[in-house]
Amino acid sequence: MNASRGSEDINHPRRRFIGAAAMTVVAARFGMSDSADAQTGATKPNLPAIKAGTNTRFAPLKQIDASLLNVGYAEAGPADGPVVLLLHGWPYDIYSFVDVAPLLASAGYRVIVPYLRGYGTTRFLSGDTMRNGQQSVVALDAIALMDALKIDRATLAGFDWGARTADIVAALWPERCKALVSVSGYLIGSQEAGKAPLPPAAELQWWYQFYFATERGLAGYDMNRRDFSKLIWRQASPNWDFDDATFDRSSAAFDNPDHVAIVIHNYRWRLDLADGERKYDDLEKKLAQGPVITVPTITMEGDANGAPHPEPAAYRSKFSGKYEHRLITGGVGHNLPQEAPQAFAQAIVDVAEV
Repeated sequence: MNASRGSEDINHPRRRFIGAAAMTVVAARFGMSDSADAQTGATKPNLPAIKAGTNTRFAPLKQIDASLLNVGYAEAGPADGPVVLLLHGWPYDIYSFVDVAPLLASAGYRVIVPYLRGYGTTRFLSGDTMRNGQQSVVALDAIALMDALKIDRATLAGFDWGARTADIVAALWPERCKALVSVSGYLIGSQEAGKAPLPPAAELQWWYQFYFATERGLAGYDMNRRDFSKLIWRQASPNWDFDDATFDRSSAAFDNPDHVAIVIHNYRWRLDLADGERKYDDLEKKLAQGPVITVPTITMEGDANGAPHPEPAAYRSKFSGKYEHRLITGGVGHNLPQEAPQAFAQAIVDVAEV
């Protein structure tokens, strides 16, 4: 797809939104004019305005066996509504979507928010299963959960690990993905790509990846997982003034007995410092080729994302279907769904109804 195509590809009236914080859609690099950009804030939002942090809890969590895991998940909305699967990243958890889920439920969506492997109440069914964090396996977990819940297709949306997982499902199993919302865009990678050195400033952003490559890093993360995660939150979202209660709700998910093993394996696998499982080699080979995503997609970025992330122009060609990129302003960092829940939820509504 030519990189000159822009957000005009999705031009549904329900795509417009405003929020409690200043937000704007910026896609000029993809061909959207400044005048169109200025019109965004003038249109009445489809979803109700919500202040980030309004909600602090989900309904009682559910559990279901899904392939290798017993998955803990939150659910909201009507059982017969169109399904949205929300996927969190590291070091975060389902509470990244605690304001997003009720917004979508109020619009008639069935919302499923699972703990990824190694988080919260999700557990391995067997002690003999490898505690594997490679990218294809986490995506297979999402497919297995959909199968267990008898969900044929869903709109997938996520950030960080969750965005990568959603990207993979959309790329390899498009028949299961109605539409996609991906913070930081196209995050599918490969071990070979992970070996390539970056400029020094970019390498500095990945300091924890190199720390995790050492046994000292493994021990340090295990010993200090809460303090470590809080540091990452502040680094990745420098303008997000979260309180202790907000952090504590999420950090409880890191007490999962498999959490450290999954996190360490994920980052070591990326650098080809740890093996994956051979049965997933074919999937990883497909992912290493950078498959194009064909489903309708909205990519998003916060204007104050302090975590490593690619520029939108770098991944535009990876989306061949209806496409839009949205830049969310107002000091929004890496945890975009929790920092700007209305913008994230609105993107899901907009892309799901194309």
